[in-house]
Amino acid sequence: MDERQGRFERLIEDHRGILYTICRSYCQDRNDREDLAQEIVIQLWRSFDRYDERFAFSTWMYRVALNVAISYHRKTRRHKRHVIFDDAVLETAVETEPARAGDVALLRAFIDELDSLPKALMLLYLDGYSHREIADTLGTSESNVGTKINRLKTALRRRFESTENIDP
Repeated sequence: MDERQGRFERLIEDHRGILYTICRSYCQDRNDREDLAQEIVIQLWRSFDRYDERFAFSTWMYRVALNVAISYHRKTRRHKRHVIFDDAVLETAVETEPARAGDVALLRAFIDELDSLPKALMLLYLDGYSHREIADTLGTSESNVGTKINRLKTALRRRFESTENIDP
């Protein structure tokens, strides 16, 4: 194994959480998640020579991975439904805090309905990335990120309020 390959493998291992998050977000089926992960790693390797080390590897990886996931999603969406969280995450949330199970399910449904780019934005935001990091990853301005996040929060707040007014 050469030095370049070893460095690439270490970086992928160090940032595998990004890979898992994106694959879970765009694919419900385990086999599809594995296929997408493989496609992402292949594209990361192909473009590794173009990685600019002045920027965080995680930002570059997120951008490449999201682009691959969005393309993958577009190719497969006619045939399969996508979800933001897999059932294991929802079940864990329900088990640890049953009173919040409805909130988690509603958030899941809300995010699942988003188009590819707002979904990517929401993923990055929920993963705790700053507006600057999100802007760098998605190739937009920091102010645009803030505006879109506020709009998503407003839409989500309305969604929660409308469900609170429904009698069970």
